[in-house]
Parts: sequence; C-alpha cells; structure tokens
Amino acid sequence: MRCPYCKHHDSKVLDTSHDSHGGIRRRRECLKCRQRFSSYERPILATPLLIKQDGAREEFDREKLARGIRISCAKRPVSAADIERMIGQVETQLQKLGKAEVSSRVVGDLVMETLKEVDQIAYIRYAIVYLGLDDLQSIRTEIDQLLED
Repeated sequence: MRCPYCKHHDSKVLDTSHDSHGGIRRRRECLKCRQRFSSYERPILATPLLIKQDGAREEFDREKLARGIRISCAKRPVSAADIERMIGQVETQLQKLGKAEVSSRVVGDLVMETLKEVDQIAYIRYAIVYLGLDDLQSIRTEIDQLLED
C-alpha cells in the first residue's frame, strides 16, 4: 500500500477490523515517514448496466449515486455514515439482482425506499427530481401519501 504522504511503497499493518458491509479497514504506518493512515478494502462485485429512459446503456456509477443522495440530504440531519450506508444498500441490492442489465428506474426506486426510511424531507427533495414533480399539487399529493404511510 502506497503512503498517501510520502508515496513510499512499504507500510505495516497495525490493526485490522471488519465492518458490517463486508469491508475490511486496516490501520497502517509508513515504514519511511512513520505517518499513520487507514485503508479500506471491499469486494468488487459486478453491478448491472443501467438502461436509461432513452434506451442508452451506461455503467453503474457509485459517485453519481452518491451525488444525488448527498444533494437530497443537504442541510438535513443525515450523517455521512448514513449516506454511505444508503449507497452501499442500493449497490448491494443491484448486485443481488444478478442481472446483466436493469432499468435506471430500479436504482431510483431503491434510493426512494432508503431515503423514505432515513429522512422524509430528503425523500421529497429526491422525489421532486426523480418523479418529475413540477407543480405544487403533485408535490402535495406525494407529501399526503407520505403522511398516510
């Protein structure tokens, strides 16, 4: 593992721990500059190609998903750990489908489900863009449905 401070190639592992998402966190120390840093390892499983509404296909982009969730959760009491957990949940559920291609709507629906559980305001923000709610009446209908649940 290359040191992020001095770029030296050798480091020693001080501590290893497992997290609930199947990843491994390693605490390391550079053998040259003695700086300490952490590395995180997680298995890379194949995610399906996403079929967009116009029929175009694109690779699943974890960062694009993260951006959308972070924007909807902006200025809300949602921790960075919760956001990472949601991203991981969506990615894991896509991988569990075991399909080579899925509609991009599946990703949006999964995000909606997780946001609804975490923060209802963030859910409404995401729904406005994802569902194309472009007038107050449609937004109100979505809020009323949320309140009924």
